[in-house]
Amino acid sequence: MTRPWLLDAFSGAGGAARGYQQAGFRVLGVDIAPQPNYIGDDFHQGDALDFIAARGAGFDAIHASLPGLHYATVTRWRGDSADHPDMVAATRTALEQTGRPWVMENVLEAPIRRDIVLCGSMFGLPVRRHRAFETSWRAFSLMRPCGHRSDDLAFMQKGERAYADALGCGWMTAREGREAIPPAFAAYVGEQLLSHLRVSA
Repeated sequence: MTRPWLLDAFSGAGGAARGYQQAGFRVLGVDIAPQPNYIGDDFHQGDALDFIAARGAGFDAIHASLPGLHYATVTRWRGDSADHPDMVAATRTALEQTGRPWVMENVLEAPIRRDIVLCGSMFGLPVRRHRAFETSWRAFSLMRPCGHRSDDLAFMQKGERAYADALGCGWMTAREGREAIPPAFAAYVGEQLLSHLRVSA
């Protein structure tokens, strides 16, 4: 059976890509910046929203990890949210217009529906990283509560090599790891996405 193609928009170095590959997808990443360490099956450098509009309908599904600095609490601590783009509404519109199943991921503070909320500790990862996922099919899952430990790596370790390793992103630089989601998150969501594709076929 041919693996379905997933468009990984705002891909970064591919934390989501690796997880979707583990779930059974082929993955093409799109990012405005060069991504020499991207781990997906193919990569295109360019504007993610333009690419979704032009070619998104040709994929089996789309994942969008749009920039979250506009919404993140840490931005208010260290700078000005207005210095970063507010892209949720435009991204949702672009995804909906493709007519394809989609997933949008961001920080908990972002104005997206929390169909799924995941934490690193739910997967045995020694890191505190929470992310919300809005899905076109309104996915729902019951997950065990967070199991934070006192030695989990938190925000202040994001500049360290150990943080990327703790996410399961050992191929990334420390800087790339700051922007990534753990592959375990995308593998979990990807399994539900595959089930949705099978039911909808």
